Amino acid sequence: MGTVLEVESLSVGYAGDPVCGEVTASVAAGEVLGIVGVNGAGKSTVARTIAGRQSPLAGDVKVNGLLIDPDAVPFRRQVSAVFDDDLFFPSLTVREHLLLIARGHSLENPETKVEEELEFFGLLGRAHAIPDALSSGQRRRLLLAAGLIRPSSLLILDEPEQRLDPQMRVAVGARIAEHADHGGAVVLVTHDPQLLLAIASTCLVIDEVVRELAPEHGASIISGS
Repeated sequence: MGTVLEVESLSVGYAGDPVCGEVTASVAAGEVLGIVGVNGAGKSTVARTIAGRQSPLAGDVKVNGLLIDPDAVPFRRQVSAVFDDDLFFPSLTVREHLLLIARGHSLENPETKVEEELEFFGLLGRAHAIPDALSSGQRRRLLLAAGLIRPSSLLILDEPEQRLDPQMRVAVGARIAEHADHGGAVVLVTHDPQLLLAIASTCLVIDEVVRELAPEHGASIISGS
């Protein structure tokens, strides 16, 4: 399978100051790149830069040959990203949020797809609620549903396990693996070692401590610090 994500000599940070060393990595279709490191090491900053949420200090990021451009429709169609920011339309219900995404991305049978996501994430009983009426965990599940319902070549997830119960963590891990099995590429920032070992193909270590994965999974370590 071809390369989806190419990261070359990427420097990320704020006000011109890098938060970690240069990052060089690639992710092919069907692969999951795990990003790990201590708190504050720069994991989320790397992921947000790859997603086009902030500008790089230096280096290049390409998705299917397209340079980062969050304002360009071709780039936005390639990348689906879920971060830890609850950004919703305050007057839309849970179902309306998902229908907006499903129809906006021209999914076949959007109503059916939305019902499937509501059931998967345990939100059927809250389908008519607005985001402010949801619990923290329910809002997290809505964000994940919104990120997973739409097609994408590259799926970027920043600690998707946050605010999820153990059963839902396992279910979401299976969905991420399914996305890769169907030819998608995944960048996964996580503190959950079980999730990492279950689905990561390679691992990008951002902090100074290199943590090797279980050898039976065949995952390799790429140092980015």
